Amino acid sequence: MTAGETVRSRIWSEEAEADNPFQARVCRCAGYDVYGEVIRKAGWSEYLYLLFRGERPAPHRARALERLAIALANPGPRDLSVRAAMNAGVGGSTGASALMAALAVGAGVSGGAHEVFLAAEVFARCGADARGWAETLARPPRHWHEDFWPAVEHPPGFEPYADDCAVPVRQTLDAVVEVMPGGLAQALRDGRAGLEAAAGAPLAMTGAAAAVLVDLGFSPEQAEMLFLLLRLPGAAVHALEQRHYGWRKYPFFRDGLVLTDDPGPVATPAGAGPEAAT
Repeated sequence: MTAGETVRSRIWSEEAEADNPFQARVCRCAGYDVYGEVIRKAGWSEYLYLLFRGERPAPHRARALERLAIALANPGPRDLSVRAAMNAGVGGSTGASALMAALAVGAGVSGGAHEVFLAAEVFARCGADARGWAETLARPPRHWHEDFWPAVEHPPGFEPYADDCAVPVRQTLDAVVEVMPGGLAQALRDGRAGLEAAAGAPLAMTGAAAAVLVDLGFSPEQAEMLFLLLRLPGAAVHALEQRHYGWRKYPFFRDGLVLTDDPGPVATPAGAGPEAAT
């Protein structure tokens, strides 16, 4: 890479190997030596915070992010993004295809990462003030309906198809407030009834995640990215599991596929490798 091809970054800096300009010898994130220092002294949530915020988190912030990461890691097979990954896995698609399916389905304005973006915008502006939320919902920003995303059909961060806030959502807020009290997450937990009345719907996990991420200092754009990233482990493991079970044990395919000339299982010759059965 010549001097005219230098990549500008406030996040990352590298020193090349003396004998190989294509290989880094030292990598620094916000000034911290990643492989010589961070890898031994920091946890995953601390490093994630460092990457996104460019600074080392206070211990209580790192613990709060870690608890949120656990809450989001596996939305479960009821979640449509996980279901998309399961569909890809059971159909024999590649690992990358399964994760891309999860990202595509989990990116939108209804239960997805862009809903977190919109909710984080309102939380950053109104906090947990029910009046501020009511005014925003009564006169939503223009980009809620004029962006390239589908029009927002329900208050972002709230669940349009439920009568009460789900237990995991309440437990997530409780767990975060234990280690990071006094912020927006606590105000949301304590004033949830007023906000739900303003929204006309119960709080969803997207709303809880948005509030916690705003508390941690992340911008709406960063909150959207983190929500996408932190939910991928569950999509991955469910895709792998369903790939192992096969489509005959997958109810969404099993009842919809009818083979009129099914040859049945293929016998593997004695001593042959797994390739012989494919």
